[in-house]
Amino acid sequence: MAAEPRSMTGPDLARGIRLADLPDGSQLVGHCGDAQVLLVRRGAEIFAVDAHCTHYSGPLADGLVVGDTVRCPWHHACFSLRTGEALRAPAFRPLACWWVEKRDGYIFVVGKRKRADPAASELPVEEMPEKIVIVGGGAAGFAAAEMLRRERYAGSIVMLSDDEAAPVDRPNLSKDYLAGKAPESWVPLRGESYYSKNHIDLRLRTQAVRIEPRIREVILAGGDSVPYDKLLLATGAEPKRLTIPGADQPHVHTLRSLADCRAIIERAATARRAVVLGASFLGLEVAAALRARGIDVHVVAPGKHPMRRVLGPQMSDFIRTLHEKNGVVFHLEETANSINGSEVKLRGGDTLAADLVVAGIGVRPRTELAEAAGLATDRGVVVNGFLETSEPGIFAAGDIARWPDPHSRENIRVEHWVVAERQGQTAALNMLGEREKFAAVPFFWSQHYDVRINYVGHGERWDEIMAEGDIAGRDCLLRFKRDGRVLAAASISRDVENLMIEVAMEHEMVVC
Repeated sequence: MAAEPRSMTGPDLARGIRLADLPDGSQLVGHCGDAQVLLVRRGAEIFAVDAHCTHYSGPLADGLVVGDTVRCPWHHACFSLRTGEALRAPAFRPLACWWVEKRDGYIFVVGKRKRADPAASELPVEEMPEKIVIVGGGAAGFAAAEMLRRERYAGSIVMLSDDEAAPVDRPNLSKDYLAGKAPESWVPLRGESYYSKNHIDLRLRTQAVRIEPRIREVILAGGDSVPYDKLLLATGAEPKRLTIPGADQPHVHTLRSLADCRAIIERAATARRAVVLGASFLGLEVAAALRARGIDVHVVAPGKHPMRRVLGPQMSDFIRTLHEKNGVVFHLEETANSINGSEVKLRGGDTLAADLVVAGIGVRPRTELAEAAGLATDRGVVVNGFLETSEPGIFAAGDIARWPDPHSRENIRVEHWVVAERQGQTAALNMLGEREKFAAVPFFWSQHYDVRINYVGHGERWDEIMAEGDIAGRDCLLRFKRDGRVLAAASISRDVENLMIEVAMEHEMVVC
């Protein structure tokens, strides 16, 4: 979602506030000049940082302070209150910090602090990899490259991407950008100059066709090779393609890349009727975005209830009703048999008019490189707790990685954007020898019109749902439990509670 201009609120912190107005454990938003500043008091310490998240300007005062960190209520980015450092994705840019003085029972914010350069890795120089290659230009690949440079890694970084665009903020492709509510300038994760400035050799439209672990080289289409000391596979997933007659027509699309999104937007400019195949999170976000453009939308899906497997019956019914109130027509327990020009023929015999068809029927992990290289796979690339594959020196992160999740206590693979970014960050540290286990709690969010659903944890199988609040009233928290233990939680307008469950899972507390 795009940021909106903000007027200054709260007290003028340069003029000071009474110390008594900021009790221990509390926080307060004020301003210093033209900047909104968040004050947080922890005992004798008082921290002053930017009041808004650097990801999408979420209000940090509405988030959760844990120790000397603050977490964004919108998308669970986490920052250090001491340094402003963006400790975990989806934020990468740090918060600004201010100097604070206490005088005569008052607190004054006296100026912005200069950021200190992060310390370089303590790994001995002789053990530092000279050449790191990243295969993939998505969330995990970008996050890894960014973290390597943030850690002041001075060696070579080559990022190989078969996409035509530099890494983009993919969630926006099915949300505000597709809906026409955000400019394209919001889509790139970084501008073009970022890669050259940070000496990241980003090679677009470049396909890796083979890995040679014995000689540590990646072979490219055309025969060139790229040597590596450490390798990160972050090849992501690709959309499942329709195989029905007519699926190859120009008005039939999938959505994965910026190019895909641009093509849908171009078609949407003249379309009046659209059919979305699939009632997944992606499919229904696309439906909401197309409705925002005034297009009639029909959703066709084989299931009886949209997203019931993930969110349970109550939330499923709410989401369906929400879309229907916004004009979406559902055709459930149905599939498309063929597409003939501007008509979609359904298995049950009905025919739907469609100037635009978007297929959101799932994705599959791109594991071909790993399989051909002899890496262990199991419905994804198998990695250990450090995200290293069965081949020493080769790591995997993102949609392809199946890792031992300490929270669900299972080996899982998920296709969440924030998880991919956080895995890329952890993989980068481990390629530098940090030996940090990946223990972040999975998180994603989904936007449907003016309703945001936050989901934390991972609950593939649950035997009980504990619901609090009013789902229809858009104020609720659902806990998904198995054998009495909370595996995941979904919420609307319960951001702090969602964050508290995330923290509890991180500390391996039993959440009841």
